[in-house]
Amino acid sequence: MKINHSNLWILIISLMFILNSCGLYKRSDVKDNPVNVDQRVKRNIQEGRGFRFGKGATRGGDFDFASANPLWRASIEILDFVPLTNASYSGGIIITEWFSSEKKDSASNRELKISLQFMTNEIRADALKIDVFEKNCIQNNCKTKKIKSKLEGEIKLAILKKAALYERDDFKKYYDEEGKKRAKTFDKKN
Repeated sequence: MKINHSNLWILIISLMFILNSCGLYKRSDVKDNPVNVDQRVKRNIQEGRGFRFGKGATRGGDFDFASANPLWRASIEILDFVPLTNASYSGGIIITEWFSSEKKDSASNRELKISLQFMTNEIRADALKIDVFEKNCIQNNCKTKKIKSKLEGEIKLAILKKAALYERDDFKKYYDEEGKKRAKTFDKKN
């Protein structure tokens, strides 16, 4: 069956007019559409447009607020002796700047950097991975390497102890405030 090209073009053009008049394409102005994605999604849902497939379509992650995490709070407090280059709660990492002791030798310069990575939010021995890096500079010739140091263990132990204290205090505060409220509501039911 041979189709004439002119008939094919007429069919395509007529389909474009029909589909355009159905309202599939609606011209809009930039000032009528919100720029923020969340506002556009909210507006589309209110107007009944769009759809989602289960939970897979939700955006973002499930993160606790950083000040509520005792391990994070303890890490920030323990590492307050040195400026931080990066402290990303959602990324689970804290990196310090290069720092050195008070004594400076003019011939050689030794600096350290600490990288702390959170493996879990639970307070336990394997929750933290701490790496110490050393930079030795001898007359503008610098070499950087990862070292094993007692500092890793000392920092980890200090953070875990402080986090355990924070968690105990938070539990005690919760028990003192919420526990008493629950006891009162339990008495009212009887």
